[in-house]
Amino acid sequence: MADKEEPERVWDEYDWERFLQQQDQKTEKYMELLERYMDDPNRDQIIAREMGWFHLLDKDGEKWAENVDSLFDLELQEGEKAEVEAEGDVEGFEAHPLYKASFALTIWIDQLYEDLGDLQSQSAAVKLSTQAAVASAKLAAALSDDDVDEIGMTIAYLKRALKAVMLAQEAAVQLRNEIGLDGERFGMLSHRLFQIRDGIIELMGDYRAEWRRRFKSE
Repeated sequence: MADKEEPERVWDEYDWERFLQQQDQKTEKYMELLERYMDDPNRDQIIAREMGWFHLLDKDGEKWAENVDSLFDLELQEGEKAEVEAEGDVEGFEAHPLYKASFALTIWIDQLYEDLGDLQSQSAAVKLSTQAAVASAKLAAALSDDDVDEIGMTIAYLKRALKAVMLAQEAAVQLRNEIGLDGERFGMLSHRLFQIRDGIIELMGDYRAEWRRRFKSE
């Protein structure tokens, strides 16, 4: 009698965190190589070798660029399709109050910078706007998938959004010290950041409780 096939293990938040960290490292390495060899006629083959993509260095390697371009075109088409579907999906991540608050913060920061003038030379201003945008993007990733088997991925993205909010809070304090941001604006900025931070923490708790309920007893 054949052995009963074991069910595939569901990844938890730590499995997903390790996976996302690996992808981040690969992405950073790829972008560094792309910038370094941008003008090299053998750029694609060099990058493939450096990245360890040896299967792209055989006789089909010369077609790699064409394949990459095709993939990018396909991803663009899929992205445009997803945007259209999201516009008609009132239950999507864009309808979630936490994402709304995060996205509204990015707009508020842009308006703040317009009111205060050119802040491009202020490292704290760049860090604040960047991390606010990162938090919004990570929240979108976390809230866009309701697949019960991917709760671990959702939590991992929420942790990344939380880290971005914490970095934004640090930048807000630094910005106040650098440019003398007035108390009213700093208070509003801090309030928005703390509101999003607390919302993420609460949502992480809810998803972790759901994870334990569904998978710990298995």
